[in-house]
Amino acid sequence: MIFEQISTGGCQSYLVGCDETHSAVLIDPAQQQVDHYLGLAARGGLRIRYLIDTHTHADHFSASRELSEQLGATVVMHRLSPAPFADLRLEDGEILRVGAMRIQARHTPGHTLDSMCLLVEDRVFTGDTLLIGGTGRTDLPTGDASALFDSLFNVVLKLEPETKVFPAHDYKGQSSSTIAAEIETNPRLQARDRSQFVTMMQHLNLSAPTHLTEALRTNMSGGKTISHLLSEAAAMISFVSMKELEERIAKGVLEFILLDVREKDAYESGHVPGAMHLPRGQLELRVNTDLPDPTRRILVVCEVGYISTLAAATLRGLGYAHATALDGGMKAWREGKLPITTGATP
Repeated sequence: MIFEQISTGGCQSYLVGCDETHSAVLIDPAQQQVDHYLGLAARGGLRIRYLIDTHTHADHFSASRELSEQLGATVVMHRLSPAPFADLRLEDGEILRVGAMRIQARHTPGHTLDSMCLLVEDRVFTGDTLLIGGTGRTDLPTGDASALFDSLFNVVLKLEPETKVFPAHDYKGQSSSTIAAEIETNPRLQARDRSQFVTMMQHLNLSAPTHLTEALRTNMSGGKTISHLLSEAAAMISFVSMKELEERIAKGVLEFILLDVREKDAYESGHVPGAMHLPRGQLELRVNTDLPDPTRRILVVCEVGYISTLAAATLRGLGYAHATALDGGMKAWREGKLPITTGATP
């Protein structure tokens, strides 16, 4: 078996390949690591055939759909997954053949309704069902503490004691465990009575994941994350540095339209000298009257640089081929004590 474990903060993903055929699967891929996965696969001469999410993630963004589009690989989830982009939906006990490897799915609801564990030779990829020294939480959408009790004590913990455990998360720098070690030392597994276990899980008082709403939205629907939108927009445009803009203002020769896309109050409280005002929310409606010449070079400015990136990409899409964005925003401009004009006048 070819095996790579990739950590992204506390999230763990796994590249697992057949050493005979070099076919591979990628388990629980995270969006931040797309290029890393592709590099690992290329270095090992692997062809990723399946992208498997062990469950609908609520704390990070799955890269399965993006990688599927790039690689032509099949997205795999449990049958109960709400994700519309899953190509293959597994039932409990079903097997994927990956070269000479066999990957068996075991339905283990509790953390989420669509949670599954994956058995591959001497190891089990437990998603968020069983963690090292813990278990998945059950207080997020479709979580069920009683179902998790069954999944743990009637499925996962009945595996051979020496089975290696590789979870989807670990926050303490531990790469793996074993079933035997978890039975002996995992504090959440010491409550072996269902009612005690359920009560314990209901009183963990955990804080919500940072990106809960966005992660669930994108992982359940296949929609884009904000960072993905910004990355796509940034790839469509070029940028101008603050130093370049400062020097041009000092010389009194801008040679482009400086466009501030913040709201009126923000613009009038202080803007770059010479910047005309066109709020981002009105851009498409006013662009023909306010920016009649599509051949002009346009430099877009906002508060921190995100909205200007999106606005410049929108302008490019509308035919303003020379639209660019300031590399940074008014916040950094003010902090640098650079020239500012107040009021409604550019």
